[in-house]
Amino acid sequence: MNRNDRKIVLTALAVAVVALFAAVVLDGSDPHQTHEAHEAHKPYEPHKPYEPHKPYKPHKPQNPHSAPLPQPTSHEVFPFDPNTADSAQLARLGLQHWQIRNIYRYRAKGGVYRKKEDFARLYGLTVKDYRRLEPYIRISSDYQPAATLVAHKAHEPQKPNETHEPHEPYPQKIDSTEHIVLNTADTTELKRVPGIGSYYAKEIVRYGRWLGGYVSVEQLDEIDQFPTSAKKYFVVTNPSPQRLNINSLSIQQLRRHPYINYFMAKTIVEHRRLHGRIKNLQELSGYRDFTPQIIQRLEPYIAY
Repeated sequence: MNRNDRKIVLTALAVAVVALFAAVVLDGSDPHQTHEAHEAHKPYEPHKPYEPHKPYKPHKPQNPHSAPLPQPTSHEVFPFDPNTADSAQLARLGLQHWQIRNIYRYRAKGGVYRKKEDFARLYGLTVKDYRRLEPYIRISSDYQPAATLVAHKAHEPQKPNETHEPHEPYPQKIDSTEHIVLNTADTTELKRVPGIGSYYAKEIVRYGRWLGGYVSVEQLDEIDQFPTSAKKYFVVTNPSPQRLNINSLSIQQLRRHPYINYFMAKTIVEHRRLHGRIKNLQELSGYRDFTPQIIQRLEPYIAY
């Protein structure tokens, strides 16, 4: 070949190589075109008829042991002493963990439950729960004030050959014809009553202040283990007890009275909020906590 023919052949070969390379590159460069081409050559398939969706059913977790889930157990009731019951026993009774923690804190600070009503002051305890537990509360005599033991021993007959250390003479006791005015007597005068020592003399004064004054000698029975034989030596003349303004005091102020617990105080405040000023305690007779006996006992201590 001459020189010109060689140039033509080489040019043709170069063009052929470039065209072949372009065909190979372009053939795999666009996967979407390839997919569309593949779809275009698929055989026709008729559409399936419409099927309505089935309702959704939540997935239930499978128990690995194929056993039924345990059901919550009901609360137990059994005799217990709130001064000694441990956390496991209190939990079995149905108390919440934070109530159990409050009981432990109260006891750690030296607090003692001396009577069943003290347990009703537990924060968050409902009337329903207290009435469920109240028959099973047992307060051990070990948690009564030590002065009660001394007072009881003071009236025990002395055994033969038994000697005592010298002590101050007891005040001279009054006879059966004399009486002590309950609201005005001090501890010295109260100790002149047969059966009344220092402990009960202080309790009479303390409880009278808590009540706001006695209106009846029978209120002495509300003092724990008060000797009933001593009541005949007391009289109440012209009682004028301190009265609570039922329309202005808060829950905390109302519950300080021994005849009003937390739930009663809450009922009073809620009734005021819904119905306005209370004009008579009979307005509260529709509530479970305000029985006719409780209303009669409260009446001398209420002002409107």
